[in-house]
Amino acid sequence: MSILLNNLSLRYGRRVLLEQVSATFPQATLTALIGRNGTGKSTLLRAIAGLGPAEGEVELCGRRIASLTARERATTLAVVTTERIRIANLTCEEVVAFGRAPYTDWIGNIQAEDRTVVERSLHLVGLDGFARKTMDRMSDGECQRVMIARALAQDTPVILLDEPTAFLDLPNRYALAMLLRKLAHEERKCILFSTHDLDIALSLCDTVALLDTPHLYHLPAEEMVRSGLIERLFAGEGLFFDPQRRSVGIRHE
Repeated sequence: MSILLNNLSLRYGRRVLLEQVSATFPQATLTALIGRNGTGKSTLLRAIAGLGPAEGEVELCGRRIASLTARERATTLAVVTTERIRIANLTCEEVVAFGRAPYTDWIGNIQAEDRTVVERSLHLVGLDGFARKTMDRMSDGECQRVMIARALAQDTPVILLDEPTAFLDLPNRYALAMLLRKLAHEERKCILFSTHDLDIALSLCDTVALLDTPHLYHLPAEEMVRSGLIERLFAGEGLFFDPQRRSVGIRHE
């Protein structure tokens, strides 16, 4: 399994976010992490990346993340954050090339092989011809694709993304999710991303991980639709889950 959680517990101050949860996320799958605001989705992603305190074990590709060196971690796991990135003085090619840092020498020299990887990464996200363009002249969707290309250039079996569709309009949200699905299946990546887009999570992803404090439920997308877990998540908040539309609406009494 690319990601293994074994009796993982997370806390924020005195508040328990997750209590002894276990789950596995195999390669070549796209998984959406869903849950209400403030329940710990970003905290869980940080724990998987080894960037935050956690109790229990996190394994990446069969090795405990705590045992990995910085270089080993950088060649196993790539992270794409939710921040809007605008780098006026760097071209897309230069930004994507940062993903090759774990493979370069001590002064960061880029070799011909690295340039080939950068070029292929831009191609995989549909940005052929954007190599010399600077990100301050690009849309939010294009910039997000550049950051995914940087993660691809890092050449890791696992990619984590925190709210990658947060600033995108509906067509671009679907386009980005379709891209992630294609990369998971064709490049055999284990991709886990947090999202509030239930329709995307349930219609485009292989599996869905639902965080309902202090539990984590991980099921194939179709099973998640039928499980009743989403209805229970929003019960008591004046909301309801429509399994046909795969969306949450306001309940009018």
